[in-house]
Amino acid sequence: MFKKIIKGGRKPSKSDDGFGNTGHHRTASGNVVVNHASRGGTGAAVPAPASPAMSTPPPMQSVEPLPLFRDVPVSERHNLFLRKLQVCCFQFDFGDTLRSVREKEIKRQTLLELVDFLQSGSGKINEVCQEEMIRMVSVNIFRSLPPNSHESTGQVPADPEEEEPYLEPSWPHLQLVYELVLRYVVSSDTDTKVAKRYIDHSFVLKLLDLFDTEDPREREYLKTILHRIYGKFMVHRPFIRKAINNIFYRFIYETERHSGIGELLEILGSIINGFALPMKEEHKLFLVRALIPLHKPKAISIYHQQLSYCITQFVEKDYKLADTVIRGLLKYWPVINCQKEVLFLGELEEVLEATQPAEFQRCMVPLFRQIGHCLTSSHFQVVAERALFLWNNEHVVGLIAQNRGVVLPILFDALEKNIQTHWNQAVHGLTVNVRKMFLEMDTELFEECQRQYEEKESRAKEVEEQREMTWKRLADVAGERDNMITA
Repeated sequence: MFKKIIKGGRKPSKSDDGFGNTGHHRTASGNVVVNHASRGGTGAAVPAPASPAMSTPPPMQSVEPLPLFRDVPVSERHNLFLRKLQVCCFQFDFGDTLRSVREKEIKRQTLLELVDFLQSGSGKINEVCQEEMIRMVSVNIFRSLPPNSHESTGQVPADPEEEEPYLEPSWPHLQLVYELVLRYVVSSDTDTKVAKRYIDHSFVLKLLDLFDTEDPREREYLKTILHRIYGKFMVHRPFIRKAINNIFYRFIYETERHSGIGELLEILGSIINGFALPMKEEHKLFLVRALIPLHKPKAISIYHQQLSYCITQFVEKDYKLADTVIRGLLKYWPVINCQKEVLFLGELEEVLEATQPAEFQRCMVPLFRQIGHCLTSSHFQVVAERALFLWNNEHVVGLIAQNRGVVLPILFDALEKNIQTHWNQAVHGLTVNVRKMFLEMDTELFEECQRQYEEKESRAKEVEEQREMTWKRLADVAGERDNMITA
């Protein structure tokens, strides 16, 4: 659905922001206290009322069915729209499935009618209707999120991938509310100059807070809505980028737990794709301070695909950033987490595909030292095998061939040790193929590296023999002293 909505939008131009310039049971009165805060946040009031172009109907005291839009005159539809919004402001307890069944169904049908009315474009809603609609949306979606299991029980946090997500019980209503606000944002009838009074920074910030919901259905809607807001409301773009930065900082350096990192990165991938060149310093700082450190948390496997796409987009946009990215990967390279190493190797290959020879030469020494460590990994096959698969990439092999005089001496020891001692036959076979590839690249260099390796091994053997002889002499002397003492 996300891709479908995006295709329906305006064609993006080369803008530097990545887009073209284009429950509580209550009565429907205004005096209602509703907690708009999400987990860890603070409550905030709904948007302040604008100057009304028409009077609002009196508040409803109960949920009752209203006539359909097609059954009333056109002149009465705005008033009916406001009354239907009042019905949708009533909230119910979805924890009890047998309670208020009739009222819940009336609200659901009313929300469906509002979505259809907005989608059909049968009538342009005025400012009062827009204000009341955003007020109704705020009442329904801005709420306190339930705590994670480890937060409420005090248990040690489990692997996020293994946890069962919490599904919002009120989703039959929430989904329609999200659909309504999405249709409002993407509608060609929505004037951004008017709508920005209601979809303001406070609204956007509370929308971002909801990304921490465990329900993947809600995060999908939030992702689509925020992406469309970013595209339509240019005034909000810097604020949205800064707010996402702050979420990343808190995740990296404080909590290491957030349910919506993948969805936020997916939005950013589209934004980065539209950055104009030369790239602003602000965007480069975002890469260095937020995106690269996102490789640090243990839960990287949940969002690594989206993160890798964002990182690769930066390098494809500005090839000079390849050295910065590769050194950043090396900085956060895992030491004992083999699954994480495999993810890093896959991302490294994608970055190297977009790397030019000049940038490759700046970082090739520390890079291939790390790859050498991966080649000799004794973990069951995966790390060493994934590292050897780099030689299946023609662009990477081309970069290595141009700099074989530096790369081969670094890797030669690891290749020889694999052939002589690695326990896995698949790794052994791949190593033989890579060794043969280097031999065909430059026979003279290969033979020189082999000679140096043999000399090094010979010296090491002599040192080992000398050490053994020294220990043997010490043992003999100790034995003679023991004999003298006993005698």
